[in-house]
Amino acid sequence: ITALSKSPNKHNRLYVIAAPLSEEVSKDIESGKIGPRDDFKARARILADEHGWDVTDARKIWCFGPDTNGANLLVDQTKAVQYLNEIKDSVVSGFQWATKEGPVAEEPMRSVRFNIMDVTLHADAIHRGGGQ
Repeated sequence: ITALSKSPNKHNRLYVIAAPLSEEVSKDIESGKIGPRDDFKARARILADEHGWDVTDARKIWCFGPDTNGANLLVDQTKAVQYLNEIKDSVVSGFQWATKEGPVAEEPMRSVRFNIMDVTLHADAIHRGGGQ
């Protein structure tokens, strides 16, 4: 199921899918074999060769969470979205908060992969700013 989030002014939209991460990938992240400070090409090679990931997806990991080193991943699967880098910090911040607080009882999440499937952003910068 795809989750849709709209900005308050309804001009900006994010489409995200949450899927379970394999136990092997989670263990590799927790053991330090795969980490946020690794070279993205080397990390992509490990994920592709040992875990069957698509190399393109593995190269487009935005962050690990919670606390930038947990066993949850935010993966950009969009194709040629304009202005996406302008909202990256806000999306990463929301991901960090959500994975740390979790959906139930404020328990941190573990072993979830969030795939950003599509993003629609308004062409005018004033309509996609921090308040939106």
